[in-house]
Amino acid sequence: METIVISHPHHFQQDNLPPTILALGYFDGIHVGHQRVIRTAVELANKNGAVPAVMSFHPHPSVVLGKADHQWTYITPLEEKKKVLENMGVERFYLVKFDHVFAALDTKDFVDQYIIGLNVQHVVTGFDFSYGKYGKGNVETLVKESNGKFGQTVIEKIEKDGEKISSTLIRHFLKEGLVEELVPYLGRRYKLNGTVIHGDKRGRTIGFPTANLDTEDYSLPKVGVYAVEVTIDNESYYAMANVGHKPTFKEDQKKPSLEVHVFDFNHEIYGKTISVTWLKRIRDEKKFSGIDELISQLHADKSKTYEIIHSLQ
Repeated sequence: METIVISHPHHFQQDNLPPTILALGYFDGIHVGHQRVIRTAVELANKNGAVPAVMSFHPHPSVVLGKADHQWTYITPLEEKKKVLENMGVERFYLVKFDHVFAALDTKDFVDQYIIGLNVQHVVTGFDFSYGKYGKGNVETLVKESNGKFGQTVIEKIEKDGEKISSTLIRHFLKEGLVEELVPYLGRRYKLNGTVIHGDKRGRTIGFPTANLDTEDYSLPKVGVYAVEVTIDNESYYAMANVGHKPTFKEDQKKPSLEVHVFDFNHEIYGKTISVTWLKRIRDEKKFSGIDELISQLHADKSKTYEIIHSLQ
Protein backbone atom coordinates (compact mmCIF):
# COMPACT_ATOMS: atom_id res chain seq x y z
CA MET A 1 0.00 0.00 0.00
CA GLU A 2 1.29 3.41 -0.97
CA THR A 3 0.94 6.13 1.67
CA ILE A 4 0.71 9.69 0.37
CA VAL A 5 0.97 12.42 3.00
CA ILE A 6 -0.80 15.64 2.03
CA SER A 7 -0.45 19.09 3.55
CA HIS A 8 -2.79 21.88 2.51
CA PRO A 9 -2.58 23.33 -0.04
CA HIS A 10 -1.53 20.34 -2.11
CA HIS A 11 -0.10 20.52 -5.63
CA PHE A 12 -1.23 17.22 -7.12
CA GLN A 13 -2.55 17.31 -10.69
CA GLN A 14 -5.67 15.32 -11.48
CA ASP A 15 -4.34 14.17 -14.86
CA ASN A 16 -1.26 12.65 -13.24
CA LEU A 17 -3.20 10.47 -10.80
CA PRO A 18 -4.87 7.10 -11.42
CA PRO A 19 -8.67 6.87 -11.19
CA THR A 20 -9.59 5.83 -7.65
CA ILE A 21 -12.55 4.69 -5.60
CA LEU A 22 -12.19 6.45 -2.26
CA ALA A 23 -13.37 5.49 1.23
CA LEU A 24 -13.51 8.74 3.14
CA GLY A 25 -13.45 9.14 6.92
CA TYR A 26 -11.35 9.27 10.06
CA PHE A 27 -11.71 5.52 10.81
CA ASP A 28 -10.32 5.35 14.37
CA GLY A 29 -10.77 1.76 15.48
CA ILE A 30 -11.74 0.53 12.01
CA HIS A 31 -14.85 -1.01 13.60
CA VAL A 32 -17.46 -3.03 11.68
CA GLY A 33 -19.11 0.14 10.32
CA HIS A 34 -15.79 1.45 9.04
CA GLN A 35 -15.02 -1.97 7.59
CA ARG A 36 -18.20 -1.94 5.52
CA VAL A 37 -17.29 1.49 4.10
CA ILE A 38 -13.74 0.41 3.24
CA ARG A 39 -14.68 -3.01 1.85
CA THR A 40 -17.35 -1.42 -0.34
CA ALA A 41 -14.73 0.91 -1.82
CA VAL A 42 -12.30 -1.96 -2.40
CA GLU A 43 -14.98 -4.08 -4.07
CA LEU A 44 -16.13 -1.25 -6.32
CA ALA A 45 -12.54 -0.45 -7.30
CA ASN A 46 -11.77 -4.05 -8.17
CA LYS A 47 -14.98 -4.32 -10.19
CA ASN A 48 -14.29 -1.11 -12.13
CA GLY A 49 -10.54 -1.37 -12.66
CA ALA A 50 -9.78 1.58 -10.36
CA VAL A 51 -7.38 1.94 -7.45
CA PRO A 52 -8.95 1.21 -4.02
CA ALA A 53 -8.04 4.12 -1.77
CA VAL A 54 -8.72 5.54 1.68
CA MET A 55 -8.45 9.15 2.82
CA SER A 56 -8.00 9.84 6.50
CA PHE A 57 -6.71 12.70 8.62
CA HIS A 58 -4.06 13.15 11.30
CA PRO A 59 -3.96 14.15 14.08
CA HIS A 60 -7.50 13.73 15.33
CA PRO A 61 -9.57 16.92 14.73
CA SER A 62 -10.29 17.16 18.46
CA VAL A 63 -6.59 17.68 19.11
CA VAL A 64 -6.34 20.58 16.65
CA LEU A 65 -9.68 22.19 17.46
CA GLY A 66 -9.13 22.06 21.21
CA LYS A 67 -12.04 19.76 21.99
CA ALA A 68 -9.88 17.20 23.81
CA ASP A 69 -9.45 18.00 27.50
CA HIS A 70 -6.58 15.53 27.90
CA GLN A 71 -3.88 13.87 25.83
CA TRP A 72 -5.69 12.24 22.94
CA THR A 73 -5.25 8.51 22.51
CA TYR A 74 -6.25 6.26 19.62
CA ILE A 75 -8.05 2.94 19.25
CA THR A 76 -5.88 2.36 16.17
CA PRO A 77 -2.84 4.66 16.11
CA LEU A 78 -1.58 5.64 12.69
CA GLU A 79 0.92 2.83 12.08
CA GLU A 80 -1.60 0.20 13.17
CA LYS A 81 -4.25 1.80 10.96
CA LYS A 82 -1.95 1.46 7.95
CA LYS A 83 -1.46 -2.26 8.59
CA VAL A 84 -5.19 -2.90 8.90
CA LEU A 85 -5.99 -0.96 5.71
CA GLU A 86 -3.35 -2.80 3.71
CA ASN A 87 -4.70 -6.15 4.91
CA MET A 88 -8.14 -5.06 3.71
CA GLY A 89 -6.87 -4.58 0.15
CA VAL A 90 -6.39 -0.80 0.13
CA GLU A 91 -3.68 0.18 -2.36
CA ARG A 92 -3.45 3.93 -1.79
CA PHE A 93 -3.70 5.76 1.53
CA TYR A 94 -4.11 9.52 1.43
CA LEU A 95 -3.15 10.89 4.84
CA VAL A 96 -4.16 14.54 5.13
CA LYS A 97 -2.47 16.67 7.77
CA PHE A 98 -5.31 18.13 9.83
CA ASP A 99 -4.41 21.66 10.93
CA HIS A 100 -6.25 24.95 11.39
CA VAL A 101 -5.75 25.93 7.74
CA PHE A 102 -7.24 22.67 6.48
CA ALA A 103 -10.05 22.86 9.08
CA ALA A 104 -11.10 26.25 7.68
CA LEU A 105 -11.47 24.91 4.12
CA ASP A 106 -14.82 25.65 2.47
CA THR A 107 -16.87 22.54 1.66
CA LYS A 108 -16.77 23.16 -2.10
CA ASP A 109 -13.00 23.72 -2.02
CA PHE A 110 -12.60 20.42 -0.17
CA VAL A 111 -14.60 18.61 -2.85
CA ASP A 112 -12.81 20.35 -5.71
CA GLN A 113 -9.31 19.85 -4.32
CA TYR A 114 -9.45 16.60 -2.34
CA ILE A 115 -11.92 14.56 -4.36
CA ILE A 116 -12.19 15.84 -7.92
CA GLY A 117 -8.60 17.13 -7.82
CA LEU A 118 -7.28 13.70 -6.82
CA ASN A 119 -9.09 11.98 -9.71
CA VAL A 120 -11.59 10.20 -7.49
CA GLN A 121 -14.30 8.53 -9.57
CA HIS A 122 -16.50 7.38 -6.70
CA VAL A 123 -16.68 8.14 -2.96
CA VAL A 124 -17.87 5.79 -0.22
CA THR A 125 -18.74 7.29 3.18
CA GLY A 126 -20.72 6.52 6.28
CA PHE A 127 -24.13 8.13 6.63
CA ASP A 128 -22.85 10.66 9.19
CA PHE A 129 -19.69 11.79 7.39
CA SER A 130 -19.02 15.53 7.67
CA TYR A 131 -16.37 17.74 6.11
CA GLY A 132 -15.33 21.34 5.55
CA LYS A 133 -15.35 24.37 7.83
CA TYR A 134 -17.35 23.75 11.01
CA GLY A 135 -18.21 20.32 9.62
CA LYS A 136 -20.97 21.88 7.53
CA GLY A 137 -20.55 19.44 4.68
CA ASN A 138 -22.46 16.14 4.76
CA VAL A 139 -23.48 13.31 2.43
CA GLU A 140 -26.18 15.48 0.86
CA THR A 141 -23.95 18.46 0.10
CA LEU A 142 -21.36 16.02 -1.27
CA VAL A 143 -23.81 15.05 -4.01
CA LYS A 144 -24.62 18.68 -4.84
CA GLU A 145 -20.99 19.76 -4.94
CA SER A 146 -19.82 16.83 -7.04
CA ASN A 147 -21.25 18.45 -10.20
CA GLY A 148 -21.69 14.93 -11.53
CA LYS A 149 -17.92 14.38 -11.63
CA PHE A 150 -17.96 11.43 -9.23
CA GLY A 151 -20.43 8.92 -7.89
CA GLN A 152 -21.29 8.29 -4.28
CA THR A 153 -22.25 5.36 -2.04
CA VAL A 154 -23.49 6.00 1.49
CA ILE A 155 -23.31 3.20 4.04
CA GLU A 156 -26.26 3.36 6.38
CA LYS A 157 -26.07 3.28 10.16
CA ILE A 158 -25.06 -0.06 11.70
CA GLU A 159 -26.48 -0.69 15.16
CA LYS A 160 -26.18 -3.23 17.93
CA ASP A 161 -28.68 -3.36 20.78
CA GLY A 162 -30.23 -0.14 19.50
CA GLU A 163 -26.99 1.86 19.58
CA LYS A 164 -24.94 3.10 16.66
CA ILE A 165 -21.61 1.34 16.38
CA SER A 166 -19.08 4.14 16.66
CA SER A 167 -15.58 4.97 17.87
CA THR A 168 -17.21 6.93 20.72
CA LEU A 169 -19.10 3.84 21.88
CA ILE A 170 -15.94 1.72 21.72
CA ARG A 171 -14.11 4.31 23.82
CA HIS A 172 -16.94 4.07 26.35
CA PHE A 173 -16.49 0.30 26.63
CA LEU A 174 -12.74 0.74 27.11
CA LYS A 175 -13.30 3.40 29.76
CA GLU A 176 -15.56 0.97 31.63
CA GLY A 177 -13.13 -1.94 31.21
CA LEU A 178 -15.65 -4.00 29.23
CA VAL A 179 -13.08 -5.39 26.81
CA GLU A 180 -14.98 -8.64 26.24
CA GLU A 181 -17.94 -6.63 24.91
CA LEU A 182 -15.94 -5.15 22.04
CA VAL A 183 -15.85 -8.15 19.69
CA PRO A 184 -19.16 -7.54 17.88
CA TYR A 185 -18.31 -3.85 17.50
CA LEU A 186 -14.73 -4.19 16.30
CA GLY A 187 -15.20 -7.52 14.55
CA ARG A 188 -12.21 -8.73 16.59
CA ARG A 189 -10.86 -8.54 20.12
CA TYR A 190 -9.22 -5.29 21.15
CA LYS A 191 -5.47 -5.48 20.60
CA LEU A 192 -2.63 -3.06 21.07
CA ASN A 193 1.11 -3.12 20.49
CA GLY A 194 3.75 -1.97 22.93
CA THR A 195 7.52 -1.87 23.20
CA VAL A 196 9.02 -3.58 26.25
CA ILE A 197 10.84 -1.00 28.36
CA HIS A 198 12.75 -1.12 31.64
CA GLY A 199 10.63 -0.81 34.76
CA ASP A 200 11.23 -1.16 38.49
CA LYS A 201 12.08 -4.90 38.14
CA ARG A 202 10.15 -5.46 41.35
CA GLY A 203 7.95 -8.22 39.95
CA ARG A 204 10.81 -10.69 39.49
CA THR A 205 11.68 -10.44 43.20
CA ILE A 206 8.21 -11.73 44.20
CA GLY A 207 7.86 -14.45 41.57
CA PHE A 208 5.78 -12.43 39.11
CA PRO A 209 8.16 -10.83 36.59
CA THR A 210 6.41 -8.34 34.33
CA ALA A 211 7.08 -6.73 30.98
CA ASN A 212 6.48 -2.99 31.15
CA LEU A 213 5.12 -1.64 27.89
CA ASP A 214 5.33 1.71 26.16
CA THR A 215 1.99 1.80 24.35
CA GLU A 216 2.50 5.24 22.78
CA ASP A 217 -0.85 6.64 21.63
CA TYR A 218 -3.10 3.63 22.27
CA SER A 219 -6.26 3.99 24.35
CA LEU A 220 -5.85 1.82 27.45
CA PRO A 221 -8.81 0.12 29.13
CA LYS A 222 -9.99 1.16 32.59
CA VAL A 223 -7.45 0.83 35.40
CA GLY A 224 -7.43 -2.72 36.75
CA VAL A 225 -6.23 -6.29 36.22
CA TYR A 226 -7.10 -8.22 33.05
CA ALA A 227 -6.77 -11.64 31.48
CA VAL A 228 -4.94 -11.17 28.18
CA GLU A 229 -3.11 -13.01 25.43
CA VAL A 230 0.24 -11.72 24.22
CA THR A 231 2.15 -12.40 21.03
CA ILE A 232 5.95 -12.36 21.20
CA ASP A 233 8.02 -13.22 18.11
CA ASN A 234 4.91 -14.72 16.47
CA GLU A 235 4.28 -17.04 19.44
CA SER A 236 1.17 -16.65 21.62
CA TYR A 237 1.11 -16.87 25.41
CA TYR A 238 -1.53 -16.27 28.04
CA ALA A 239 -0.86 -13.55 30.57
CA MET A 240 -2.40 -11.15 33.03
CA ALA A 241 -2.08 -7.42 32.60
CA ASN A 242 -2.20 -4.54 35.04
CA VAL A 243 -3.29 -1.10 33.92
CA GLY A 244 -2.68 1.30 36.74
CA HIS A 245 -0.77 3.57 39.02
CA LYS A 246 0.93 0.94 41.28
CA PRO A 247 -0.53 2.42 44.49
CA THR A 248 1.21 -0.13 46.73
CA PHE A 249 4.59 1.27 45.72
CA LYS A 250 3.94 4.75 44.29
CA GLU A 251 1.91 7.68 45.54
CA ASP A 252 2.09 10.12 42.65
CA GLN A 253 2.04 8.22 39.34
CA LYS A 254 -0.54 10.16 37.34
CA LYS A 255 -0.46 8.42 33.95
CA PRO A 256 -1.56 4.76 33.98
CA SER A 257 1.11 2.28 32.95
CA LEU A 258 0.72 -1.18 31.41
CA GLU A 259 2.63 -4.24 32.55
CA VAL A 260 2.03 -7.91 31.73
CA HIS A 261 3.03 -11.09 33.53
CA VAL A 262 3.42 -13.74 30.83
CA PHE A 263 2.71 -17.32 31.87
CA ASP A 264 5.35 -20.02 31.21
CA PHE A 265 7.81 -17.54 29.74
CA ASN A 266 11.33 -16.68 30.85
CA HIS A 267 13.20 -14.81 28.12
CA GLU A 268 14.81 -11.38 27.82
CA ILE A 269 12.56 -9.22 25.62
CA TYR A 270 13.62 -5.63 26.32
CA GLY A 271 13.21 -3.54 23.19
CA LYS A 272 10.85 -5.99 21.48
CA THR A 273 7.40 -4.96 20.31
CA ILE A 274 4.71 -7.32 21.55
CA SER A 275 0.95 -7.35 21.05
CA VAL A 276 -1.63 -7.61 23.83
CA THR A 277 -5.11 -9.00 23.11
CA TRP A 278 -7.62 -8.17 25.83
CA LEU A 279 -9.88 -11.00 27.03
CA LYS A 280 -11.67 -9.92 30.22
CA ARG A 281 -11.31 -7.66 33.25
CA ILE A 282 -10.62 -9.42 36.56
CA ARG A 283 -10.71 -6.73 39.24
CA ASP A 284 -10.00 -3.14 40.24
CA GLU A 285 -6.51 -2.00 41.10
CA LYS A 286 -6.03 -1.65 44.85
CA LYS A 287 -3.41 -0.74 47.40
CA PHE A 288 -2.11 -3.62 49.52
CA SER A 289 -0.89 -3.52 53.08
CA GLY A 290 2.31 -5.34 52.18
CA ILE A 291 4.14 -7.73 49.86
CA ASP A 292 2.55 -10.90 51.25
CA GLU A 293 -0.97 -9.63 50.61
CA LEU A 294 0.05 -8.57 47.09
CA ILE A 295 1.57 -11.99 46.31
CA SER A 296 -1.54 -13.77 47.58
CA GLN A 297 -3.75 -11.61 45.35
CA LEU A 298 -1.52 -12.20 42.30
CA HIS A 299 -1.86 -15.97 42.73
CA ALA A 300 -5.64 -15.53 42.91
CA ASP A 301 -5.53 -13.35 39.77
CA LYS A 302 -3.54 -16.01 37.95
CA SER A 303 -6.08 -18.69 38.87
CA LYS A 304 -8.91 -16.42 37.70
CA THR A 305 -7.09 -15.78 34.42
CA TYR A 306 -6.88 -19.52 33.75
CA GLU A 307 -10.61 -19.84 34.52
CA ILE A 308 -11.35 -17.15 31.92
CA ILE A 309 -9.06 -18.76 29.36
CA HIS A 310 -10.72 -22.17 29.81
CA SER A 311 -14.19 -20.62 29.52
CA LEU A 312 -13.22 -19.18 26.11
CA GLN A 313 -11.93 -22.45 24.69
